[in-house]
Amino acid sequence: MKVVIVDYKMGNIHSVARKLRLLGVEFEISDNPETILKAEKLILPGVGHFGKAMNQLKESKLIDVLNEVVIHKKIPILGICLGMQLMANSSEEGNSEGLGWIDATVKEFSVNDKLRYKIPHTGWNNIFIKKESAINKYLPENPEFYFVHSFHFVPNDKNDVLHTTFYESEFVSAVQKNNIVGVQYHPEKSHEVGIQLIKNFIFEF
Repeated sequence: MKVVIVDYKMGNIHSVARKLRLLGVEFEISDNPETILKAEKLILPGVGHFGKAMNQLKESKLIDVLNEVVIHKKIPILGICLGMQLMANSSEEGNSEGLGWIDATVKEFSVNDKLRYKIPHTGWNNIFIKKESAINKYLPENPEFYFVHSFHFVPNDKNDVLHTTFYESEFVSAVQKNNIVGVQYHPEKSHEVGIQLIKNFIFEF
């Protein structure tokens, strides 16, 4: 199994790498198009600003190769946090276009009770499973994952919704469309349940 963590200089790559080592998974961290083209599984992590991240992908000349691997070769990919958001058509953060793999927009959180619901949404929160997937295998009912984000993913097709979470109102916390999976939370920071989700992606999906 050739797993590649895509390095576009904006991800919390080393946290993800530690979890893969814990699972005994062989992997590479790379921004080399040739390496990415040979991947059997891809992980697209991310922390930071949507517009800057898209610029980094463009400057690294990774957009075409990612489209080739994900859209044409149908290689499974897991997007984490900003990595998930980049899969949308566009984002309000930087008014930037995204990769467009999933028909969605990324919108800033808007809450009414600003005393109770702080932005960014930070900390542990439950996810609610909305459709069957190998990604969900062995997860407990309504498991808790760790979140840190100010923007959220709004898909136009409800069939793409994998998980939701409540934070004053319900928002989409994971999506899946064919070989593409995105999670808003950080499985690499979510202890045993996060390790299980990563394990599911590597070995079951």
